[in-house]
Amino acid sequence: MRESSPRLSSMTPRKSESRLVLRLTHDNAEALAAALTTEADFSITDGTLEVIESAGSLVDLRARWNTLMRGLIASELVLGVAGDDE
Repeated sequence: MRESSPRLSSMTPRKSESRLVLRLTHDNAEALAAALTTEADFSITDGTLEVIESAGSLVDLRARWNTLMRGLIASELVLGVAGDDE
């Protein structure tokens, strides 16, 4: 199964843009991706979440990376707490 965020298909990096790609495998990849819906471009394939970020400068890319990581960490913590209740 492959899902993509709506912004992913329209994203074409410009030559001056900095870009990063993060791939991670997680039992709840779909839940992590849901938390990123408004934050980043992503796709999910067989439990692997691929997040793509780009920015006009390295400073902006670093800021986007920090935002992305805070969102993923918060989502992981929530999933862990929710998993403890089951």
